[in-house]
Amino acid sequence: MEKEGVAKNIGLGHRKRLRERFLQSGLDGFLDYEIIELLLTLGTPRKDCKQTAKNAIKKFKGFGGVLNAKIDELQQIEGIGPSNAIGIKLFQEISEHYTKEKITPNILLDSPQLVAEYLKEKIGKEKKEHFIIIFFDTRNKLIVDEVSVGTLNASLVHPREVFKKAILNNSSHVVLAHNHPSGDPSPSENDILTTKRLVESGKILGIAVIDHMIVTQNGFTSLKERGLI
Repeated sequence: MEKEGVAKNIGLGHRKRLRERFLQSGLDGFLDYEIIELLLTLGTPRKDCKQTAKNAIKKFKGFGGVLNAKIDELQQIEGIGPSNAIGIKLFQEISEHYTKEKITPNILLDSPQLVAEYLKEKIGKEKKEHFIIIFFDTRNKLIVDEVSVGTLNASLVHPREVFKKAILNNSSHVVLAHNHPSGDPSPSENDILTTKRLVESGKILGIAVIDHMIVTQNGFTSLKERGLI
């Protein structure tokens, strides 16, 4: 009983120090497993969560993999229950929502990095290609409209479908985006040809295509930055 009490006190002390580090300097200096560990402590009273966090990082191949795992997959890790799994998914959704709220018209025009971070969370982890269009409505609210799911080609991304909501919302410019499940964000020849076709269609409609971004879970390519738009 004495050894059990000592172990419990050590665990509580570690948990307290972890939280104090966060309160003092945010997540600066935290290792990936420590962030997951901190999340797990919120739904696991008085139990050491370090090894559970390390096991999750190992199983899902990194921090992003843990966040992107499904609730039932997370619960396959010993020590992660329903409350823990919901907490992790809530953290992921809040992060995505917060990033979306930070994107303003100027950001959309001038900061592909921030837009890419949002897109990586939105579609970067998908197993199939998702093609979306991003624009602002008349109240400057960011709209993310899914156009198609499947291999990017002319039949799936017809200009009529791509620009329909942007026209209805009187948007003057849009960003196109799709993901590459392969993990390679490099544009294919078909990506470039489809982009040029949509850029020309946008000119006819009076809607500027300011970028086409290809994202993966860990990277992105801006066709604008590559001089392809």
